[in-house]
Amino acid sequence: MAWRGSLSDSGSDSGSEDSSLSDSELQEAFSRGALKPGLNVVLEERPKRRNDVDGLKQCLSEFKQQLAWVERLDMTSGQVVDPVLQSASDKDAVDPENDFQREMSFYRQAQAAVLEALPRLRKLQVPTRRPDDYFAEMAKSDQQMQKIRQKLKSKQEAMERSEKAKQLRAMRKYGKKVQTEILQRRQKEKKNMLNAVKKYQKGLSDKLDFLDEEQTSSQGNKKGSASQRIKKGPNAKRRYKNQKFGFGGKKKGSKWNTKESFNDVSSFQSKVAHNKGPGKGGKKALNKRPGKRARQKMKSRAR
Repeated sequence: MAWRGSLSDSGSDSGSEDSSLSDSELQEAFSRGALKPGLNVVLEERPKRRNDVDGLKQCLSEFKQQLAWVERLDMTSGQVVDPVLQSASDKDAVDPENDFQREMSFYRQAQAAVLEALPRLRKLQVPTRRPDDYFAEMAKSDQQMQKIRQKLKSKQEAMERSEKAKQLRAMRKYGKKVQTEILQRRQKEKKNMLNAVKKYQKGLSDKLDFLDEEQTSSQGNKKGSASQRIKKGPNAKRRYKNQKFGFGGKKKGSKWNTKESFNDVSSFQSKVAHNKGPGKGGKKALNKRPGKRARQKMKSRAR
């Protein structure tokens, strides 16, 4: 028998001891008459929990069904040895705190069970592979899959936009860096030239190399710009016109006389030139229109 203080005890000991009593235990003690009036409660020792193997087997036999293995498909396999670590001394020991070893042991155990069950299923003529034209009903509806697809697409577009923004920022940073380097170089060159001019003015130096360097740099820039302006050949439009109309030649002044053409009279024919050839009756009479008065007279006569 044990005596336990309820309310009279002070401090945390009484609170922790009272908290260990549940309502069901108090009700059972009250029904047995173990609760006495006063501040102390007499409690019996708690019954020890025991492993009732016979009772568990009896319960198992009550709801157990005698089914064939093909209906149950249960496989029991022990620990499978890792083929890589077969030579190790502690091959049977798996550290439960090591996540990788634990998951790999589960994987090898499941693989061994599958390898043991497949021959039995083939012996019972149970198909283990899906046919090529097998279509299973999806667990999720088309509307839900469309929502998931749209969500994934929006995430991908957002990632692409963020990548483009990052690239633009990097390009801007690089452009600013190059620009600052160019400005610093120009400022340094200008400063060096001014210092050389001051030294020359003060008579500390009689060299004018800085002028030659400036001139060569400007000439180099001009040459670079000119080389950029030079094209390798005619453009596509010009090539098309050349192919269509030919390369042509000199058009302006092509009919002008030269000294050679003026002296060359081999092709001159007087009869043809003066319209006196065979079948030619001289100059043809011009069809002259009558004057105004003649036309009026002709009209009056016709009336």
